[in-house]
Amino acid sequence: MITVHHLENSRSLRVLWLLEELGLPYEIIHYKRDPVTMLAPESLREIHPLGKAPILQDDDRVVAESGAILEYLLDHYGQGRFRPEPGAPGREAYQYWLHYAEGSLMPLLVMKLVFSRVPQSPMPFFIRPVARKISQGLNQGFLDPRLSDHLGFVERHLGEHVWFAGDEFSAADIQMSFPLQAALARAPGNMPNIRTFIERLENRPAYRKAEERGGSLKPLG
Repeated sequence: MITVHHLENSRSLRVLWLLEELGLPYEIIHYKRDPVTMLAPESLREIHPLGKAPILQDDDRVVAESGAILEYLLDHYGQGRFRPEPGAPGREAYQYWLHYAEGSLMPLLVMKLVFSRVPQSPMPFFIRPVARKISQGLNQGFLDPRLSDHLGFVERHLGEHVWFAGDEFSAADIQMSFPLQAALARAPGNMPNIRTFIERLENRPAYRKAEERGGSLKPLG
């Protein structure tokens, strides 16, 4: 039996979603975020040393990192579905977007979330104006321009393609969903192609089933 250690309102939803697309049976062990820090509970360290979700257990195998989990599921249960075969059109694009999601786009969005919280964090009152100024400077001078470049790049791609890796839906679309959902919540700007893409994904029956079992995503920022 496949077991997913699932943290509420997190990347974990992507794993549940692919399992639903594949039609595989699985169990969920639910974890709540700390209400103050919003971090995963320490109990996850009993499953994996880093204590981060998602974590997948398949018999005696333990797999962490959402992209690695998606690849594991396709390697063992995909039967050629949800990714182009090696050498096929779209395979290189599939690999690029699968890694781009967490390697390039998501770190910027996490930094955006962290710095947006700085002014509201507990600190001496006389430090708060300085912290606010530093946070605003980093957002306006560093994060926002880079996010604008990245999201413009994605927006243009989705203006020319229905899916990220060719003519068919793939696990690259699942992997890209979380950062783009976060971008719509946190990043400024008009992104009609990204918004249409997310609406298309969220209307898939397997996505809705994953939400029913794992809970809907809510912006943390």
